[in-house]
Amino acid sequence: MPSFVAQAFGGDTANLTLSARLRGLSPNHTLVLINGKRRHGTSNLAVLGGPFQGAATADLDLISPSSIKRIEVLEDGAAAQYGSDAIAGVINVILKDDASGGDGYITAGKNYDVGGDTLAGTLHLATKVGETGYFNVTAFHRFHDFTQVGGLDRRVTDSKGNLLTGTTNPSLSAVQRQLFPLMDNFPYVNRINGDAQSWLTNLQYNTAFNFGDVEVYSFGTYSKRIASARQNVRVPTRVSRTVGGVTTYFDPDGDNPVNGFTPREKIREDDMAFTGGVRGTASGFEYDLSTTFGQDKAQIFTIDSANASLYADTGFTPTSFYNGVFKSTEFTVNADARREIEAGLATPINVAFGAEYRRNVYEIGSGDPGSIYKEGGQAYPGFRPSDAGVHTRTAKSLYLDLATNPVEALKLDIAGRYESYSDFGDRFIYKATGRYDFSDAFALRGTFSTGFRAPTLAESYYSATNVSPTAAFVQLPANSAAAKLIGFQNLKPEKSTNYSLGTVIRPLPALTITLDAYQVKIRDRILGTGSIFGSGGAINFAIVRQAIIANGNILDPTVSQTGINIFTNGADTRTRGVDLVVSYTSDFGDAGKAFWTIAGNYNETKLQRLIPAPATLTNPANGQIIPLFNLGAQSNIETASPRVKVISSVRYSIDKFSATLRGTVYGKSSAQLSPDGGTFYKQEIGTTFIGDVELNYDITPSLGLALGANNIFNKKPPTVPLVPGTTNQTLVNGGNVLDAPLTFSPYGINGGYYYARINVSF
Repeated sequence: MPSFVAQAFGGDTANLTLSARLRGLSPNHTLVLINGKRRHGTSNLAVLGGPFQGAATADLDLISPSSIKRIEVLEDGAAAQYGSDAIAGVINVILKDDASGGDGYITAGKNYDVGGDTLAGTLHLATKVGETGYFNVTAFHRFHDFTQVGGLDRRVTDSKGNLLTGTTNPSLSAVQRQLFPLMDNFPYVNRINGDAQSWLTNLQYNTAFNFGDVEVYSFGTYSKRIASARQNVRVPTRVSRTVGGVTTYFDPDGDNPVNGFTPREKIREDDMAFTGGVRGTASGFEYDLSTTFGQDKAQIFTIDSANASLYADTGFTPTSFYNGVFKSTEFTVNADARREIEAGLATPINVAFGAEYRRNVYEIGSGDPGSIYKEGGQAYPGFRPSDAGVHTRTAKSLYLDLATNPVEALKLDIAGRYESYSDFGDRFIYKATGRYDFSDAFALRGTFSTGFRAPTLAESYYSATNVSPTAAFVQLPANSAAAKLIGFQNLKPEKSTNYSLGTVIRPLPALTITLDAYQVKIRDRILGTGSIFGSGGAINFAIVRQAIIANGNILDPTVSQTGINIFTNGADTRTRGVDLVVSYTSDFGDAGKAFWTIAGNYNETKLQRLIPAPATLTNPANGQIIPLFNLGAQSNIETASPRVKVISSVRYSIDKFSATLRGTVYGKSSAQLSPDGGTFYKQEIGTTFIGDVELNYDITPSLGLALGANNIFNKKPPTVPLVPGTTNQTLVNGGNVLDAPLTFSPYGINGGYYYARINVSF
């Protein structure tokens, strides 16, 4: 699937989840189903910038690969059939339904030179239940260690790793010059850039029993994730206390000398889902009645940290803080029916209809007293009582789908859906699709649809403070009174119009070519704004500082930059693209077989209308309202993802041996970065080829060995440069790490990953 893109790297806790996109749109525009039933989203909202900003959809990492029978992908707009979130398409994961046997693997690997040691194992077992039933269970566990890319800190060393002196940095004190060389891993002291360390356990089951006219089925998952992500290092003088003119510095180890500390943002996540239902036939109708419950609960901690104000005021600070909890719950009831009606056409009219009831709850729970004392723990403060709350929504829907072949070669399908939401009213959407087979070798297909996406409750109510050693920005809840103080309004649904036209060509029995062009227009698209400064920026607003206070947030008094970010219905966008997939099978007789594929995607998203900022955000210097989406926020949508992606692969097999070779070409991408929201600097990642290889050998029919490498040539993105002409080591993104990678890289920041795997089946 050339337009499928999984998140390569995320900031903060977004580092800990796996979201996916189709056709260059947001992960929130792709609906994930399990066995045709809606999968609940994560509570762990992706807040920071980049193409995945705002994602709160299903976490694909919580579905074990060994439990999967196949994956079906519908790339056309499908909201009329499946409801909100299906603007870009649907990913339907079909679980194994075996009646006997099992399989599993053990794998180990690591990145070439940045860590990332990984060990994982899985086991899938299946058994027959009675004469007509089955029960499948899958267990999966994976440990993945930290990776570290870069690490020189501009506050400590120059770009060559030399300790700063009083000449290179006049503000550097004698105490700092004495303490900085004692920091752990000097000079690579700042380990924020890299993967989180994580332990993940998944348990899944899938079962059904047929009683004749009625089949009872159920499937479910339970996942436990414990993970932590490193944050910016705090230098030895960051936390101090002065009494009677004598200054002492916080020493987290208590072993002297004081050498600073690296806070970690930690998550303890429990995720569960359960579906149960009955399906069968009654009075000529095929029916399916089901209910699904899903919940994701993420407890957030800051560890190996300190509360600077608490230490300054009392001489004591905890080193671990409970920041609070995110919890997202979804309860769904579905009733679906289908019947074929003869009408004298080439095929009967397939009539499908149904109803759905859905209730969503999103909750933020506040942190412990130490995490919310003044500015809270370093790196990630706790959620205050003003952040906390429980928010609910209900949605009811009805749909009708009619499909038939008026003549043998022509298939037509029309669908309509009515949805009623408790928090923003009613919507009606529709879809029409057709396919004409001129012959067995050539067909044309096309689709027109309308759609919508309800804002997630996380987008509407998420509230937290994002902190670095030099900045503190509040993610202001979109539906809050503080947001209205500035002039923002409650989020409303996105509306979409989707066109696609394509062809299927089979010039040879072993050759298949599909080519599809598409356009998706989204009105009132929900986007994250650029940083709006209250202090320390190129333009600062008193109303922003007032909104932060009104929202109940207390910011670190020592940081130089403060402000807000917010989600809002900020723009109309148009996405255009082309998908091409070519597959061919070669049979060399005794010399083996090969399966060849080439898949390409061209995708371009344009901002067609930018909604102006509220009048309160008027630049006092020129009397003009500032752009609500600065160049950085705009580049997240238009250029941060490559427009071109081409994947070519071949799988060759002969006797007990097989090999898979895959090459992916990512076109160039770019982002606009700024240290202060004033001047922006365009950063590019050039066209890059990523090679993957896997070799397999079957030792016995039930035991196999695999060796492989992803990104075998260890390609890494460029690093963030300094602002041209500066002498104070200011980076164009305002960060602290001098050799940090550009994290919007579509192929990640860690370079090559090399692994071995033992496969078993029985």
